[in-house]
Amino acid sequence: MAFSLGSQVLSLLIVLLLLQSPSEAATCSDCFIHSRATYYPNSEAQGTDSGACGFGSFGATLNGGDVSAASDLYRSGLGCGACYQVRCTNSAYCTDKGVTVVITDQGSSDGTDFIMSKQAFGRMAQSTEAAASLLSLGVIDIEYRRVSCSYPNKNITIKIDEHSNNPYYLAFVIWYQQGKKDITAVQLCETTNFVCVVLDRSIGAIWTTTSAPSGGPLQIRMLFSDDDETWVVPPNTIPQDWKVGQTYDTGVQVN
Repeated sequence: MAFSLGSQVLSLLIVLLLLQSPSEAATCSDCFIHSRATYYPNSEAQGTDSGACGFGSFGATLNGGDVSAASDLYRSGLGCGACYQVRCTNSAYCTDKGVTVVITDQGSSDGTDFIMSKQAFGRMAQSTEAAASLLSLGVIDIEYRRVSCSYPNKNITIKIDEHSNNPYYLAFVIWYQQGKKDITAVQLCETTNFVCVVLDRSIGAIWTTTSAPSGGPLQIRMLFSDDDETWVVPPNTIPQDWKVGQTYDTGVQVN
């Protein structure tokens, strides 16, 4: 009887462990996920000047050029500006730390989650010789996890898109997205009469409106979301006479 009771207890513990493990894995935000990565074969060492996030030439040099295109992680543009720690798994060539990349483009190749800049791809290696070996392989096994973006001495910045036309159409891209949350909504408010409009995400990190409030400086409100949601209201405003191509420092950093 003792053996039978012990067996029942052991079986119950095994069942509980099996039920618990998938839940724990699903909620582990710091766990690495296995995948594959490659690099832009026809680019310079840094990223592309024309990524699907709308960063333009800035996207090639963001994060020192350690950038990447993503497939599923692009998430219809929501993933633009997100940071990931990526490390290759071949111990003969790769470091444990890997490299931190920022998503600036959309793309996939041969079942990969990342198409990295050549520079970022090589930074996963232990040495210059190991980097050359990784580049010669083309597609490699990797593991990745999302990490917080950090830009020391940089505030979140607004760049007015070249297709904007004051006051009829306003489009801007958000630079230096910090922290580990997604920007899921953006509002634009007139500071004089407190009239606000909700902007549309047109492509990547570009937000647009055809009915921007007029009559005073404009203040943006950004909704940062993961397990919870936080509205961030920067102290600096966009001037009423905003100009195409200009950048405006919001005066805020988000950890």
